[in-house]
Amino acid sequence: MSAAPVAPAAPAAFAALFRPWTIRSVTFPNRVWMAAMCQYSAEPAGPDTGVAGDWHFAHYAARAAGGTGLIIQEATAVAPEGRISPYDLGIWNDTQVEALRRITSFIRARGAVAGIQLAHAGRKASTDRTWKGGRPVGPEAHGWQPSAPSAVPFAEGHPVPHALTTDEIREVVEQFAAATRRALEAGYQVVEIHGAHGYLIGQFLSPYSNRRTDEYGGSFENRTRLALEVVDAVRAEWPEDLPLFFRISATDWLEEDGWTADDTVRLAALLQEHGVDLLDVSTGGLAPGVSIPVAPGYQVPFAARVKAETSLPVAAVGLITEPEQAEKILANGEADAVLLGRELLRDPYWARRAAAELGAEIPTPDPYHRSW
Repeated sequence: MSAAPVAPAAPAAFAALFRPWTIRSVTFPNRVWMAAMCQYSAEPAGPDTGVAGDWHFAHYAARAAGGTGLIIQEATAVAPEGRISPYDLGIWNDTQVEALRRITSFIRARGAVAGIQLAHAGRKASTDRTWKGGRPVGPEAHGWQPSAPSAVPFAEGHPVPHALTTDEIREVVEQFAAATRRALEAGYQVVEIHGAHGYLIGQFLSPYSNRRTDEYGGSFENRTRLALEVVDAVRAEWPEDLPLFFRISATDWLEEDGWTADDTVRLAALLQEHGVDLLDVSTGGLAPGVSIPVAPGYQVPFAARVKAETSLPVAAVGLITEPEQAEKILANGEADAVLLGRELLRDPYWARRAAAELGAEIPTPDPYHRSW
């Protein structure tokens, strides 16, 4: 695909938010990154199941043209049964890879970095689109029976999931490995493993959802086994010179029997030993109805703690909406990058606005030269 060249930026004293950063062989042009956010806009059945379409291309292309340094594609299922909804993107076949290549080509032509989040929804799978209520769907609506570490449903009204056997767990690990090979073929430069928000890997991490008594349940070492096996399998397939990220829910926000910030710090050190380059620190999602003190930057302290107590780089996320706020997070050493979610849905050109407000300069596409 041909694309208009990116005009070089004039020399400038970059704010921390617009200071380039190299991880392994990949240089991120700035620290304004897009968090993975599901679009629920793929075909739910037929030969185009899970295939990216025009909506996905336009969605990601706009943020790349808007100056975002890293674009992490929405949770992309490693297997059909790993989708959150029947409308999720997938990366379990070659047809899906070909469609994704169109997106990564444009992102990279804009000077941004293309990332993908590999995911398995576990017991939170087979639900409707969020704007339709997000309730569980059955076979009549392209649904299926979810799987999980234990036969414990996510919430009242949700189906009892199938408890994975050890052989099936090994199949999940291989699915992540196969998806990684396809991600490379599709042109991604960063892979992020989704271990957050109460999806399958997070379900294994938390004693609230993991009631197993075998080698994948009980102790911290056993509950983290799947996460580390997936990391090892992905790292083995992912080139040594490309970055690997891991997304974590730093706390379940449960008063007892949940995953905690202490657990997160402990796991962060292990993830780094196994080849993870950055921890994307979020929270929650494992259990419904919990009390979460939502406020601007409410999750940043969890990222800051990992950064302070380990040597693993971190990215912060969670109601980061203003340029000055994002700049202070980096300048204060609380995180190495910020991930924006809903704010980038509202404003695809947030990075350009932030650069103007902070007195930095970033490359502008030639067709937008009148805005220089």
